[in-house]
Amino acid sequence: MKSILRLWLLLFTLANLAACGFHLRGGQDIPFKSIFIQGNTLVISKDLKQSLITNKVAILDSANDAELLLELVGEENEKRILSLAGTGTVNEFELYYRVHYRSKLAGQERWSQVQTIESRRDYTYSDASILAKQTEEKKLNKDMQSATVNSLIRRLSALKKQSQ
Repeated sequence: MKSILRLWLLLFTLANLAACGFHLRGGQDIPFKSIFIQGNTLVISKDLKQSLITNKVAILDSANDAELLLELVGEENEKRILSLAGTGTVNEFELYYRVHYRSKLAGQERWSQVQTIESRRDYTYSDASILAKQTEEKKLNKDMQSATVNSLIRRLSALKKQSQ
């Protein structure tokens, strides 16, 4: 009896998910098939390459046959104090992560101007739970890096579509 009830509950849940339009996020629609990446090796370089490979974009070793050229100019991490308690201790921090890049489509003579993608996160801080807050900060930094990779992929996809 319990197994039948569980089966009905599972079927009901699946039917509701299908009815609401839920579906897993698939690959992005990237209009170029090959890319050459040059410049600095950034923290996000590995994740960027993995995302491109997942979306069936070939990462070439030379710029000759690439549909898109990407130069990773640099990155910045910044941590600012957002607020202080009445005793002068830090209550909140603000984290920034910026990536600077420029791009060029095959056949174009000039590179684009240097573009910047920025992610920002706030978090509360307490000296009483310093290890937990350090772990939270690391997770927030990783989240900002992932968001930056996704934003860069979307910007590159839009760049190709605009030129067509």
